[in-house]
Amino acid sequence: MNGLLILDKPAGMTSHDVVSIVRRATGERSVGHLGTLDPMATGVLPLLLGKHTRLAQFFGKAEKQYTGHIRFGFATDTFDAEGTPVAEPVALMHSLEELRVMARHFDGEMDQMPPVFSAKKINGVPAHKLARAGKEVAVKPARIFIHSFELMGLEGDVASFTMHVSAGGYVRSVAQELGAMAGCGAHLSSLRRTQAGAFTLAQAITVDELKSLSVAEIEARLPHPRSVLPEMPSVMVDEQTAGRIRNGMQVNVPEFSDAALIKVFSGPRELLAIARRIAGTLVKPEIVLG
Repeated sequence: MNGLLILDKPAGMTSHDVVSIVRRATGERSVGHLGTLDPMATGVLPLLLGKHTRLAQFFGKAEKQYTGHIRFGFATDTFDAEGTPVAEPVALMHSLEELRVMARHFDGEMDQMPPVFSAKKINGVPAHKLARAGKEVAVKPARIFIHSFELMGLEGDVASFTMHVSAGGYVRSVAQELGAMAGCGAHLSSLRRTQAGAFTLAQAITVDELKSLSVAEIEARLPHPRSVLPEMPSVMVDEQTAGRIRNGMQVNVPEFSDAALIKVFSGPRELLAIARRIAGTLVKPEIVLG
C-alpha cells in the first residue's frame, strides 16, 4: 500500500506504537510517521506508507497547529505532566491579561532550547534515551518561528492556549519558559495537534476506526496523491517519458507553474517521481517511486 494516512493519535501511545498498529492493519511493513507526538499528546499524525516513505524528506518544513493547557505552579524535568516536579509548588499570582502580555514575548522568530527529554538526536541517539540513562545531554538551541501563541482562558492555575509554530518548535519549551517568566514555574498539561502541514483533524481517522476497516477500506481513505505536498504542482507524462524518468534521465514535461520541484504522475493516481526543474520545462528526477 502506497500513500499517506492521517491518524488522530490517542493519548498514551508513542508515535512508534501507532506505526506498529498501522503495519498490522495495512499489511504494509514500510511505514513512517511525519513528526513525533509525545505519548500524552493527541491529534494529527500523518504517516507515509510503502514507496511513499521516500517522500519524508519533503515534509521537513511542515508547520504545526495545536491546542492545549499549561499548568502554572511548578515546572517538571520533562516540561510536561509526565515529568517529575523540579521544585516545590509556588502559587500563580498573575491574571490572564498579565500572562497574555508575557506570552507576546514568544511571537516571531527566536532561538529555542529543546527539552532534554525529547526526540531530538544527539550524535544519532534520541536525547530522551540519554537523559533516562543519566547521561549528559548537550542539546543546542534551534531557530524556530511562532506565528501565533494565544492564551484563551485561565481557570485556577491552568491556562488554555492555541499555537501555530514552525517545524522544530517545542510547545513544552514555551510552557516551561512562560512559567519561568511568571515566577512560579509551569508545564504542559495537555496537547492536541489540530493541523500538521496541510493535513487537519477533519481528514484524520482514529486508531479504533483503523482497526475496524479492511485493507481496501483503508486504501480508499488515503488522500489523493495530488493533494500530498500541495505546494508542488502536478504533471502527467506519457509512458515513453515515464520510462525515461524511471531510468533517471532528464525529460521535458508539460507546462507547469514556476516551481523548483514538481510531482510527476504516470496515471491519475500513480505518483511516479518528484522532479527538479533544470530549465523551462526540462526536469530531472530527484526520487523515483514508480
